[in-house]
Amino acid sequence: MTRTRAPPETLRPAQRQLVHRGKGRRMNALRTVITLLLVAISSASGLFAVSAQEGTDPGFTPPQDPFEGISVARPGGSLPGNPQIQLVQVASGLLDPVNVTSANDGSGRLFVVERVGFIRIIDPNGQVMEEPFLDITRLVGTWFLEQGLLGLTFHPDYVNNGLFYVYYIDYRTNSDTFVVEYRVSADNPNQADPDSARVLLTVEQPYVNHNGGTIRFGPDGYLYIAVGDGGLAGDPYETGQDVNDILGSILRIDVNAQGDAPYRIPENNPFSKPGGVQPAGEYLETGRWPSNVANQEAQDGSYHPEARPEIFFWGLRNPWQFSFDAQTGDLYVTDVGQNAWEEINFVPAGTEGGWNFGWDFMEGAHCYPPAQPAGPATPEAGGEETGACSVVGVPPVAEYSHEFGCSITGMGVYRGEEFPALQGIYFNSDFCSGRIWGLARDDAGAWQYAELLQTSLLATGSGTGETGNVYLTACECEFNRDYDPFENPSGTLWRVVPADQVPEGAVTAPTPEPEEGATPEAEVQDEQPATPEAAVADEGMPATPET
Repeated sequence: MTRTRAPPETLRPAQRQLVHRGKGRRMNALRTVITLLLVAISSASGLFAVSAQEGTDPGFTPPQDPFEGISVARPGGSLPGNPQIQLVQVASGLLDPVNVTSANDGSGRLFVVERVGFIRIIDPNGQVMEEPFLDITRLVGTWFLEQGLLGLTFHPDYVNNGLFYVYYIDYRTNSDTFVVEYRVSADNPNQADPDSARVLLTVEQPYVNHNGGTIRFGPDGYLYIAVGDGGLAGDPYETGQDVNDILGSILRIDVNAQGDAPYRIPENNPFSKPGGVQPAGEYLETGRWPSNVANQEAQDGSYHPEARPEIFFWGLRNPWQFSFDAQTGDLYVTDVGQNAWEEINFVPAGTEGGWNFGWDFMEGAHCYPPAQPAGPATPEAGGEETGACSVVGVPPVAEYSHEFGCSITGMGVYRGEEFPALQGIYFNSDFCSGRIWGLARDDAGAWQYAELLQTSLLATGSGTGETGNVYLTACECEFNRDYDPFENPSGTLWRVVPADQVPEGAVTAPTPEPEEGATPEAEVQDEQPATPEAAVADEGMPATPET
């Protein structure tokens, strides 16, 4: 598992390319094949996708305008009931918090992931316990702000088996991704057993950013894992559209494997059965020519014998935060954009895997890179001219331009009983602008996307609690080589509440000073790909550990 490499500060991008040059050649060869995929979408979802090239299906006629029929919500909508919100502080003094979750064990505890390698417990009274639930600071690599301990989730049967799972960037292997299973201590529910670690999955990372990091169990009991495209900018290794590579995807695995295997591939994963050419020798035994599975599947581009079976969705840049609606099972995936658009993707509960979300051909519902000449304007595309490209994959249900921020932070759907006005709203924020938006369908079934609050917080992560509350984490962190969170633990945890139900004496989210003309976004816009640090500066912090 260990290997010898130079530390990230001495490993130049050119050296990284040498390490991955074979992988890059393979990706280039596959790009044309991948673009032929047709994504089948249930009519109930209200979405559609078209082929990346004409002629893949004799019965299919691409629309003249590639964006025709796509309706993507943007800020300016009106949510049912016109809710007003505020954020109230739950905890402070945290070390770069990037995620929060619950064990769903009836204890009312919140578990906060600190990027430096701690998992902290906040008790039902709002007190941060002095001793961390887990300390893996010695294992975690934090050379860059998007690295560190990034994800945590508890097994659906945690009450009985005590298992939980973490996602972190590994120090020992110079920035590889590790997904590891741990177990709670047998005699202390507030302490994990550090010796119980069982590595499930490792992923080599070519750059320091776009690490993904969120892990969640779905309603089906399988573990979903968000992995970014590998970093830098513009998907240089073209992993987003390469199903033979685990990067740029959301994975789905069964951790309840029996035997020596760390996990099992669910049978209905899209690439669990890649097919193959059956031996012609069967003709001598049966008198019938066997079916050529490879040839049949190759007709529509679905034959991928080397595809990674863990992949459930792909075509993602940096799906830093995703979450399931606790009531419906619907999946919301926010994908951090490049230089222009941030997006929210929606997958209805029960949908089969295999959806391609379009990166790096699409950024939001737009061509990437912007194509020339521009095509005709359409109302569905927002009224502006659109690039002359074909739509690849499934479009988002909502998006916003970098006029409003630069790095989306998904939060979650409110499903508590305390605040009926917030019921069913999906919330998200932005690291650069501190804005909070709400997304929900109106009575006609159309998505409405509205700005609900302006703060000056650097929104780093999120999560939901056992009773359905939605939380946001923030810090005063910097994309700076000299930044040390231990010097000034400025991390905070916030809860979404209606604006007219703020508890007496509660600390509410700070707002920008009127005289301030600049935002954190202005400090991170100029991309200078000469170094990994500069190359990701334009994207801001993608929900923290990920741009």
